[in-house]
Order: sequence, then C-alpha cells, then structure tokens
Amino acid sequence: MSGPEAVSGAAERGALVRRAGIVGLGTLASRLLGLFRDMALAATLGREATDAFFVAFTIPNALRQILGEGAVSSAVVPVLAKRLAEGGDDAGRDFYKKIRGLSLAALVVVCGLGILAAEPLTALFAGGYADRPAQFARTVQLTRIVFPYLFFMGSAALGMAALNAKKKFAVTAFAPALLNVAFLLACFVLVPIFKRAGLDEAHAIGWGAILGGFLQMIAQWPSLRAIGYGGRPALPSADVLRDPHVRTALARLVPMMVGIGVYYIDLVLSRRFLSGLGPGAQSWFSWASRLCDFPQGIFVMALSAAALPSLAALAARGEKLEVAKTWAYGLRLALFVALPCSVALVALAEPIVVALFQRGAFAPEDAHQTAIALAWQGGALFTVSVVRQTIPVYHALGDTRTPVVVSILDLLAFLGLAFGLVGPFGHVGVSIAVAGSSFVQMVLLIVGLRSKLEDLRAGELVSSALRTGGASLVAGIAAWGAAHVIPHEGVVLRALPGIGGGIVFLGVFVLAAWGLKSPELEALLGGVLRRRR
Repeated sequence: MSGPEAVSGAAERGALVRRAGIVGLGTLASRLLGLFRDMALAATLGREATDAFFVAFTIPNALRQILGEGAVSSAVVPVLAKRLAEGGDDAGRDFYKKIRGLSLAALVVVCGLGILAAEPLTALFAGGYADRPAQFARTVQLTRIVFPYLFFMGSAALGMAALNAKKKFAVTAFAPALLNVAFLLACFVLVPIFKRAGLDEAHAIGWGAILGGFLQMIAQWPSLRAIGYGGRPALPSADVLRDPHVRTALARLVPMMVGIGVYYIDLVLSRRFLSGLGPGAQSWFSWASRLCDFPQGIFVMALSAAALPSLAALAARGEKLEVAKTWAYGLRLALFVALPCSVALVALAEPIVVALFQRGAFAPEDAHQTAIALAWQGGALFTVSVVRQTIPVYHALGDTRTPVVVSILDLLAFLGLAFGLVGPFGHVGVSIAVAGSSFVQMVLLIVGLRSKLEDLRAGELVSSALRTGGASLVAGIAAWGAAHVIPHEGVVLRALPGIGGGIVFLGVFVLAAWGLKSPELEALLGGVLRRRR
C-alpha cells in the first residue's frame, strides 16, 4: 500500500519503539525499586506478615485494575483520541473533565464500601485463614489500612490515560517508581518505629502503600496542567451522563470491567487456594509473580501502553491494514523480549531467587519453593506478552465483547486446572493453572482476531518467533550450564550462579540473534541509539 494511510501507519510504527523506550525506562526504574522493595520485605518481615500484606494489598490492587489502569484507561484513551482528532483540544478537555468527575465519584464510593466490607472481602480472598483467627484479623486490619490506595491510584490512572492520549509518556512512565520509594521508606523507616512502639510491623507497609499512591497522583499534576487537563472535574449529573461521548466511553467501560473482573476472579481463587496451603504459600506465589512482572513491565507492558494510542488513532481513521501491521510489529518486538525471558526464568529460576532474596528471614526452603513457582509462571511469560499486545487491538477497533468472552473461557480453564493440580502439587499447582489458562487466552484471542483484520501477518510473526525462540534456547542451555559450574558455597558466593548465568544468557542470546540477522534486534538497538543521540 502507498499513500496517506501507509505514511501514517509507518509514522506510528516508527514512533512505537521510541515511545515504548520512554515507558520502558520509567518502568525499569520502577521495577528495580520494586525488586529492592521485595528483597526488603522478604528479609525484614516473617512469612505470616508478608502473607497477610500480599492478600490485603491484592484486594484494592485488583479493583485498581478494574476501575483504573485496566478498564478505565482502555475505555477512555480511544474515545479521547477520537475527540482530539475530530474536535481538537477543547473537545478533548470537555470530555476528560466529565469522565474524570464520574471516575472520582465512583472511586470515593468504592473506597468507602471497601473499608466497611474489609472482613467479608478478606474472607473471600483468604477463606483458608478461617482456622487461623489471628492471621485473619491481621489481614482484615491491613485491608482497611490500604484500601484508600485505590482512590489515589484510580485518579492517577485517569491522568495517565489523558497524558498517553496526548502521547506524553515520560511522567506516566516514571511516576509509578514513587510507590516503590514509599514502600522502601516503610521497610527501613516505619517498620523499626512500629516495632519499637509494639505495633504490627506489617501495618507500616500498609501506610507505605497509601503514601506511594498519593505521591504518584500528585506527580502527574504539573504535566496535566501543562496540557490543560488539570482543571476542576465536572460534578456527576444528568447532563454529563447524556453526553454521547461519555456514554460511548461508559459503554466500552462496562464490558471491559466485566472482562478484567473475570480475570481477577482468577486472582481471588488463586488467593483462596493458597490461603489453605499453610504459611509461605501466598508469599512464594507472590514473589514469583513479581519476578515475572519485572521483564514484562520493562518492555512488554510498556510497548502495549505505547501502542494503544497509535492503534486507536489508526482505527479511528479506518486504516485496518495499518492497524494489523502496527500490531504485528509490536508483537514481534514484544516476543523478542518475552521469549528469552521465559527461557531464562525456567533455566535460572533457583539461582535467580537465591541471588535476589536468600538472606535474613528468607530461608533456603523459601528460595526453593519460590523458584518452582517462578519456573512455571516464567515459562508462560511469552503467552502473557501476546495477550497484552492483542487486547488493545480489540479495544481500538471498538470490540469489547470478545475479550470478555475469552476471559470467561480463561477462567474456566484456570478452574479446571487448579482443582486438578492443587491437591498433588500444592502452591505450585496454582502457578501451573495460571500458566495454562494464559496459554488458552492467547490462542483464543489470536483466533478471534482473524475475523477483525484481513491480514494478521502470520508469516512474519512465525519466522520472527522461530528466530527468537532458537536464540533463546541456545542461550538457555549455555546459562544453565554456567550456573551449575560456578562456585556457590558461602553467603557471598551463593549469588554468583544467578548473576553469572544471567550474564551468559544475555551475551549468548544477543550473539545468536545477531547471527540469525534478527530485524527486532536491529530495531531495538537502533531505537536505543537514536534515543541516546
């Protein structure tokens, strides 16, 4: 194709790596701080305290995805992009003012209800704590403390939607690091204070979450004011609800909330399964998930966030072929990161966990159990990356129904696997179920997309995945061998297999990808070099 559509599509793809690089740098800072946070939590708190915190924090965090970053952002960005394209900044600001007022009102109501309903919510997420009354009461109290975090993060999520729609990614990329800064302050400053005062040190981490959410919300205000989106939100009213663009966003929002809600039923069930498996199960599963989030967030989720405005803009102009090209290009880049990460997390699971966490209250058994969960969850990282890249295409095309149906089928797959595997495999069975259901979701989304786009660029995707997978396999074998021959006796040396194996994996993978003439390697390195210049 030639002409304006091809030019606009090429321009969007050309900017994709640059935008994803900005988001990825910010996410890298946040993930590194998050890794330090998890290391601090593992070393300073016992397993029952971390178990209680992970359950308590999961509840508002799940709602944040439904009412904030997940559903609201995906519903608002395409509509806001269309208002900007059709009516300019004035139309965009008017729409944002109205949707922000509705969002803030909903967040206030949900936070109030959440604090009041902390006990039944804890029973829902951690029913296995019923035979441990002290642990149950501790988790209920923590849930009440952390619930206002939802208000701050929901507000920040809507600000992120406005900035991303205007293709301003720097602040939204770096602001999340403030949450982990607050957690670290809680670990090293508040926890000792609470201990000296005879208070539950886990509550200190809860207050750290509140501080982090507040800081992330405040950090966006200068940028929002600079683009004219920092004004007073419109009060919810009948006139606001009659606005056709608000109604369009709400019509998109409801099925997205249902879809994300179905996904978080998986999470509720995971926590319930884990709560009945004794001390440590919640924490082992959570630390494995956090380590998987690290490579995901640095580039895969960054690429997804950067791609949505481009996909929405192309879809709004009816350029479906360019939508397909942009999706395929983003997916090739995402798999170039996710496939090697999947292989590395399987090959080096235990050395990585030992290097990062085994100190203080984190015992060798904690490392072993976390590593098994990590190998299963990490092995499915590439399926999550495909899902993350594909769902925005449906949203950009205005189809919010298909992802909901797929999420329901994903839930059924998770339930079938979990019920069959938790008995023989314990907490590892939950990780296997998560990995298996993610694979089902990936396959169904790709199959469904064939009816939306004429050309899925299957040839280029398969050849790219084979190149990347081959390079990853060679690197994984080399890294596994290196980790097993590096000396690891003693407190200091035990970190060397994880560090050395990771260096070997990265070096061999880059050399193999270069030898296979991978265009994704050239695209990513070229984007980095252009960014530096």
